[in-house]
Formats: sequence, structure tokens, C-alpha cells
Amino acid sequence: MNIPNSIRLSYKLIDSTETQFLFDLDQDPLVMKYINGGQPNDMEQIINVLIPRMEVYRNPIKGWGLWKVTELANNRDIGWMLIRPMNMFSDNPEFDNLEIGWRFYRDVWGCGYATEAAQQLVSRFKNVDGVKKISAIAQEENVASVNIMKKLGMRYIKSYRHVDPLLDLDVVYYELAL
Repeated sequence: MNIPNSIRLSYKLIDSTETQFLFDLDQDPLVMKYINGGQPNDMEQIINVLIPRMEVYRNPIKGWGLWKVTELANNRDIGWMLIRPMNMFSDNPEFDNLEIGWRFYRDVWGCGYATEAAQQLVSRFKNVDGVKKISAIAQEENVASVNIMKKLGMRYIKSYRHVDPLLDLDVVYYELAL
């Protein structure tokens, strides 16, 4: 599966060779604030935890994985978009409900890139057989991410404690029926 370019951005499915990009993005404590409290991931975590975790759900045919987002104007990699089954790391992954998420370099925050990229992914997955919903989670204090969810037309469903092998956070859950 491919994600077509949007107005300002291109998309490429990340594989295990992208360790430096993933490491660099995770070095800003503000980028990591709502993920793990602001702790940068070291290269060992990228190689031994994040890459193997990504490989569990990465599926080029279905389009699941992390999609590198690149500015078309200058060919600069600015972040990534996540798409995978909701609750992937639970006993009951939801294959008809895809989780969308994002991480971008701080210097492009406020430029509308995350919203543009999220809209492009939602548009691409809207007509995929078997996909009925797209969902997202964020800490309630992460106002920027919650605003993106609302711009996507998602509606608030619930607040709950999200637990998986890497996360244990109180989050808000938003959903878009397709």
C-alpha cells in the first residue's frame, strides 16, 4: 500500500533501517513529554525495543506501520504517522479499528503538518475493506493532539487507563466511524 502525497507532504513506510531517524526524533524532551514524561530514547531502546515492536504490526500490504513524513518543498523528514490495529499489544487487537498517531519535530509544530498527514491517512484508509473505525488516544493535557483528533472529525468516546508493554497512561479516546 502507498500513501499518496498530500499538498505539502510525502509518505514512506518506515522499516528497520530507519534507526537514526527514529532516534533523532526522540531526542527532544518536549516531543517525548506526553509519551514517556519527556525522557529521550537512547539508541539501544530504538534498536532493541521500538524497532522490534514496530515489526510486530508493520504490514506493507495493509499499510500498517510508521509512515515517515517528508516536506515536499525541501525533502526534509519532519516526523512520522502511526497506523495499526487499535489495542495491538493486547489479547484483543481490533483489526477493524485502526489506531492513528503522530510524532513530529518541535520546529514544525503549529504548521498544520500533523493534521494534513492525519487527514491523508484517514482518507487513504477510509475505503479499505474491513476497516470500520479510526481511533486515537492521547493524554488529555496534550491539547495539540486532541485538537488534531477533533479536526479529523473524531468524537470523544471515553477516558481510561491505557496499558500496553510500553505505556501505562490515563488517556482520552477519540473515534471516527468510517
